Amino acid sequence: MATHRAVQVAAPGAPLTFADAETSPPGPGRVRIAVAACGICGTDHVFVNGGFPGMSWPVTLGHEIAGTIAELGSGVTGWQVGDRVAVGWFGGHCGHCRLCRRGDFIHCTNGQVPSWHYPGGYAESVTVPANALARIPDELSFAEAAPMGCAGVTTYGGLRSTKARSGDRVAVLGIGGLGHLGVQFSRAMGFETIAIARGAAKAADARALGAHHYIDSTAGDVGAALRALGGVSVVLATAANSQAMADTIGGLDPRGELVVIGVTADPLPIAPADLIGPGITVFGHPSGSARDVEETMRFAVLSGVRARTEEQPLSEAAAAYAAMAEGRARYRMVLTM
Repeated sequence: MATHRAVQVAAPGAPLTFADAETSPPGPGRVRIAVAACGICGTDHVFVNGGFPGMSWPVTLGHEIAGTIAELGSGVTGWQVGDRVAVGWFGGHCGHCRLCRRGDFIHCTNGQVPSWHYPGGYAESVTVPANALARIPDELSFAEAAPMGCAGVTTYGGLRSTKARSGDRVAVLGIGGLGHLGVQFSRAMGFETIAIARGAAKAADARALGAHHYIDSTAGDVGAALRALGGVSVVLATAANSQAMADTIGGLDPRGELVVIGVTADPLPIAPADLIGPGITVFGHPSGSARDVEETMRFAVLSGVRARTEEQPLSEAAAAYAAMAEGRARYRMVLTM
């Protein structure tokens, strides 16, 4: 039994600290990854505070993992030591529950998430189910690949799940860790892209990311501003603000879609009457399977979409996490080993 360095949280609300963790050989169907980079996601804040059921402590954070396979467990096929791989929020599926048998792996009844069901990627080494692996294209660095496992696949998949077609107008609500990728993907997919955020100061950034139009949500009625641009087929809601999501409903075209990916526990203040007449659809979109992550990375290579990241060494994980949690990080923080 060897050890590796990991960043752990000992109890809900406790600080992030360095610790020695066991490096065990991977069991059947699993692989051990030498971690090269791990993104810091806003959801890590929920883990730190014990917000998911059945968590065991200490917790090793991190579900935007990129690295190389260091060791294969028995029964693993299709992978070799040295392969460059990513693991995101989707951390493995059972393969035998009702939903897996339908091919709906992201909703597996026994699905796993790194740092929730097994130690995550704020570490030098992590052991994961082989069916969680996404192959990283040669054109992406580890730091570029890591955020695609959660932020990237969620925004790209959210847009792909809609009925919008190239040339349609699509609005992205929020220009943060998720939204800055949403704007880029929307532009790359051929949509007339509208960015919505608080304050006029974000307009230049939004246009640099590819937005054709910018709406300052503090300047007036967002729905009216969207209608003034001709209305939109889709709103991709990345901001974790229920009222801001509801404020976009009036700007959707008939049969338009509000896609919710910004996580908040607050109820959506939307009246059924505002949905029924125009036939508006409101739905949530989860992350994505290992194949979805691979397809996201491949599209990123083809289109040039990249997360805007700030890299910090694993030794600075506590400071990097604090920058993200307190909103001081510009878009995404990535830990490098």
